[in-house]
Amino acid sequence: MEQKTKVVTGTVRLSYAHIFEPQVNEDGSEKYSVSLLIPKTDTETINKIKKAVNEAKEIGKTSKWSNKIPSNCKLPLRDGDVEREDDEVYKNHYFVTATSKTKPDIRIYKGKKADGKPILEETDNSTEVYSGCYARVSVNFYPFDAKGNKGVACGLNSIVKVMDGEALGGRSSADEDFADTDFSDVDLGLDDDELL
Repeated sequence: MEQKTKVVTGTVRLSYAHIFEPQVNEDGSEKYSVSLLIPKTDTETINKIKKAVNEAKEIGKTSKWSNKIPSNCKLPLRDGDVEREDDEVYKNHYFVTATSKTKPDIRIYKGKKADGKPILEETDNSTEVYSGCYARVSVNFYPFDAKGNKGVACGLNSIVKVMDGEALGGRSSADEDFADTDFSDVDLGLDDDELL
């Protein structure tokens, strides 16, 4: 049976990826999370998300919100040009933040078998799937009513990396930082035969 609140995205870019280790929230709970940057040109994924969010709102109407959709219902699909206007990475993108209490299934796409089915390799290596890479992601939308806030949230199911991208987060590598540094004046107090 098709789950009407579940969406498998087209190719999106991962941002703020905390998918290998959970992060502690303000309330002390731990969650895995990632923001999915969806190009505004990917109307298929955007329309699937909007449809799934509407389904979740209908579910919430009867299960959470006393038979009416709240006027201040918080929605997960956000406009990067409006909410992150100073961040070039979010330009011309929508984004959703997906979370999970359990670690998502994380795979790497390795091509297709002869029958056309994808070859997906498991990974536990955070350097392989990271903020800035491109992936297809399975998410599920659900209604919530917590501490006076009502809306639709996005649950994180699984991630398949499809392509590398420029890493996000502002941290540079030692290779980049020290590529032109002269270390000839460093004295470790070792004889030449003790050096690597």
